[in-house]
Amino acid sequence: MGKRTTLMCMLLAIAATGCNRPAEPAASTAADAGQGAAAPAAQRAYSDQDISDAYLYLLGRLLVLRQQQLDFGEGFRWNEFVHRKPGKVDWPNPNLDVAYSEAWVALSEDSCTLLTVPAISGRYYTVQFLNGWGETLANINERTQVQHPHGRFAMCLKGAQVELPADALRIDLPDRHVRVLARVELGKDRDGAEKLQHQFALAATGTPPVPEIPKTPLFDIEQLPGVEAFEAGPLALDSDADINPGMEKLQADVRAIAEAIRDPAERSRVDQVIRDKAFADMARASPVIGHGTVGNHWVRAATAGTYGDDWLTRTLINYGGIWANTFDEVIYYKGNLDGTGTQLNSDHVYTLTFPKDALPAVYANYFWSVIAVDTRHFRVLPDNPTGRYLLNKESDLRYNADGSLTLFFAAEKPTDAHEGNWLPTPRGHDYRLTFRFYGPRGAVADGSYFPPPIIRRS
Repeated sequence: MGKRTTLMCMLLAIAATGCNRPAEPAASTAADAGQGAAAPAAQRAYSDQDISDAYLYLLGRLLVLRQQQLDFGEGFRWNEFVHRKPGKVDWPNPNLDVAYSEAWVALSEDSCTLLTVPAISGRYYTVQFLNGWGETLANINERTQVQHPHGRFAMCLKGAQVELPADALRIDLPDRHVRVLARVELGKDRDGAEKLQHQFALAATGTPPVPEIPKTPLFDIEQLPGVEAFEAGPLALDSDADINPGMEKLQADVRAIAEAIRDPAERSRVDQVIRDKAFADMARASPVIGHGTVGNHWVRAATAGTYGDDWLTRTLINYGGIWANTFDEVIYYKGNLDGTGTQLNSDHVYTLTFPKDALPAVYANYFWSVIAVDTRHFRVLPDNPTGRYLLNKESDLRYNADGSLTLFFAAEKPTDAHEGNWLPTPRGHDYRLTFRFYGPRGAVADGSYFPPPIIRRS
């Protein structure tokens, strides 16, 4: 078995056991301390647990840098939008309800970037700004900017002295390099959504210095880097500051390990600890997204979009669903187990039934949706002849006689399922469901709600 496949095997093994319980960091053992040909434990500045924690902390940044390098390799240019066709984004766990426009923006002390937002009425939209760690810095929409929901906005580095157009609302940001995601709800009028999408525009007020994209390891999501991650550690830390307090110890460990692995024996030891311990710690934390909560075998993360000191949740979300927004915009539930705690597999038929007094629309001000993604790359299941990859409020849903709603997940449509209630899940895949509530309200907003259990019928 290749050493980079170890993590995925651990993740799949834990998912198969139905291990939806809060993760407990693995304690270092005497055997851990004696691995490799490094110096005695008493002389080390960091333990095996420190290596694991530093690796998982750093991985959160490396996942964003990986996506940035892929974007610019595809042809992105600074301060220019790329307007995606609906469904045509290449990152884990995409939202298929919206049209995305993406950009990387460079800011400086003497140049801001003007953002134009069209007037949008009757459908959800937001423009999200994120830093290089996946932290949400701001959202622009009619909820956050009640007096100025559309028109021109000036995205500026905090403290920048720049003369701006009188009609531009200034938005100060703490980072020189910002990821921008504009989302426009597709709804029933997809053509209208795409027209609106193309009205979002960016234009720099001056000539900001174009930064060099940090060259850090490019890796498959299924084959995470080993000790080479620490070789890129100082560059990753120096190229974008973590805005959250309390990260000094982790950052110091990253730098210390990066220096120490110059010694071949210590390099071998660190690589072994990553494969044996960091991957195992990540696999244990993954089923509940770090410190999340569980109900009816659905998992709700403890936080998303902004993370404070919860760097583990940040890394896991960057791994399984990068660019997550904040809970006031959307709340996500992950369901990879049926009601008995068994991993979902597309060779079986499943149902999900909402009582008439707790339909999904009750908990969303804007819209809800559910998609199925594979458990390896977190992309929609391939070989779907219908081309239908989600169920949402726009689906041709049929309600039961008592007012309840049953959704079906199966390779072929069950005989008693209405076409609009069925999400095709082509055979041969373990998978998970992602349920989204945009504009969460009620029990979803306060954290007391979980979707009903997923029932296996055959």
